[in-house]
Amino acid sequence: MVVINPIIKQIYKKIKKYDEIVIARHVGPDPDAVASQIALRDCIEQTFPNKKVYAVGKAVSRFKYFGSLDKVEEETLHSPLLIALDVPNLHRIDGVDLTFYKEIVKIDHHPFEDKMGTVEWIDTNASSTCQLIAELILKTKLELPKRVAENLFLGIVSDSDRFLLSYTTIHTFKIVTELLEKSNINFQELYPYLYERPLCEIKFHGYLSQHLTVSENGFAYVKITPDVIKKYNVDTATASNMINDFNFIKEVHAWAFITCDENNQLYKVNIRSRGPIINEVAAKYGGGGHKFASGVRTKSEKDIDKLLTDLDKVCFEYKKTLDI
Repeated sequence: MVVINPIIKQIYKKIKKYDEIVIARHVGPDPDAVASQIALRDCIEQTFPNKKVYAVGKAVSRFKYFGSLDKVEEETLHSPLLIALDVPNLHRIDGVDLTFYKEIVKIDHHPFEDKMGTVEWIDTNASSTCQLIAELILKTKLELPKRVAENLFLGIVSDSDRFLLSYTTIHTFKIVTELLEKSNINFQELYPYLYERPLCEIKFHGYLSQHLTVSENGFAYVKITPDVIKKYNVDTATASNMINDFNFIKEVHAWAFITCDENNQLYKVNIRSRGPIINEVAAKYGGGGHKFASGVRTKSEKDIDKLLTDLDKVCFEYKKTLDI
């Protein structure tokens, strides 16, 4: 007999209960965030055609292959349900005013930060939020259209970095296997959506490699100025998409890319690690994330320098454990 996670049952009951549902995710989304919310919206609409379901947040042009997002006037809704995906803290939910919602359901794979709703499914062992949404669909009566399965597969592949990261488990492969068996999608045809790049981005990747500063403690970073972004004809999000490419540098234990959003006067720091715990450092500067994949947004250039110093320190402490 197959035992279904009781939280999955609770979430399904909430979805069945509400006629109006808004699905949100974190600001500055990645493929997992966008794919999970659009997939969940589309499968609910397919299963319950009379429900009004909206996937909201700022659109990102490079993720348009997942599908379009919705605009909704929240004040016109009648006691709707909010489903918050891939976001552990309240202040990073994109595109919603929480006061308009009767209930909130949270589905996330990041470490717990803020209490959000009546039902919270937090699984830090999951590779991605798309993995959780896939499990929700596969273990309930929610339907699985081909397009939904394709989005979920891409989100899982992206957030697990092609199943290379430590968050990939046997359960991840079981969910992916069941997803593929049930949907019969041609997953090989999907990879170009994630990995095909214009020549300007390949040249920009070379710039990052050549300008990486590596400390004796195994911490690496590169500061990417607006003039460099303009020179290579890329955007500030391009570096974020490339950070996992630096995962197997022998001399590097943790690394960070720093970009500057001139329009919002904001610095964005993407951080990755192959051993040192970095999310605690990120939280110190108002950021957060996983133990080995975190980020920080700040308006303070001084905080950037302090952050880099602290990250170098955790690499130093980690390196000592290797020596032992």
